[in-house]
Amino acid sequence: MLRQLTLDLGTPPPSTFDNFFAGANAELVTRLRELDDALACGPVADRTFYIWGEAGSGRTHLLQALVHEAPPGHARFAGPQSSLAAFGFDPRVALYAIDDCDALSAAQQIAVFNLFNEVRAHPTSALVAAGNAAPIGMTVREDLRTRLGWGLVFHLAPLPDDAKAAVLKRAARERGIMLADDVPAYLLTHFRRDMPSLMALLDALDRFSLEQKRAVTLPLLRTMLASLDPAAAPGSHAALPASSKIGAHG
Repeated sequence: MLRQLTLDLGTPPPSTFDNFFAGANAELVTRLRELDDALACGPVADRTFYIWGEAGSGRTHLLQALVHEAPPGHARFAGPQSSLAAFGFDPRVALYAIDDCDALSAAQQIAVFNLFNEVRAHPTSALVAAGNAAPIGMTVREDLRTRLGWGLVFHLAPLPDDAKAAVLKRAARERGIMLADDVPAYLLTHFRRDMPSLMALLDALDRFSLEQKRAVTLPLLRTMLASLDPAAAPGSHAALPASSKIGAHG
């Protein structure tokens, strides 16, 4: 009898620009990657950005990459779970990454509004914010909505299925996995389609194949999904248990 798998993948790899599949979002990724160096070299015309897209589109990944690849203490990440102090301006911080603007509390929205104003007044700093809708569709304070639309606004274009399949195959190769050709297509039609969930499932599938000492094939994938949810019939959309650590990330 198969052991019930727990999809706790431990500490995930850090979010970087290199492990983000840009696709049609190449201009945005290039601008963010070069932003810190550009600020250090002199005045930058575009210093406020707003990125929007559905859950799992990669907006949180990009904000985390911006902070991860900056020198220590040079960038700050904040979101709905952060204290008000995290939204305060600090002249030692050059990059501010504000996630999930649509979920900020009233007090946090005021703090972000003030932070926008401070960043605009200090040419050596920049702010990149993200949310689930374009500024015009945000349910936030009107003055903050105006600030979110002040600078460059980017909609994260979703990856088409062929690009998602290519990402899965590349990630599998990097892990030393020989992925059968029909596995990506099955994942895209029987599982959550956002890339964080798909990549987490690939990691779980890698571990499961090592445990079972079997190649990563469609039958193995079906076996693993059945072990996650024995009630899930082959060919139906997999319903993972509530305790699963796989989820959609921004």
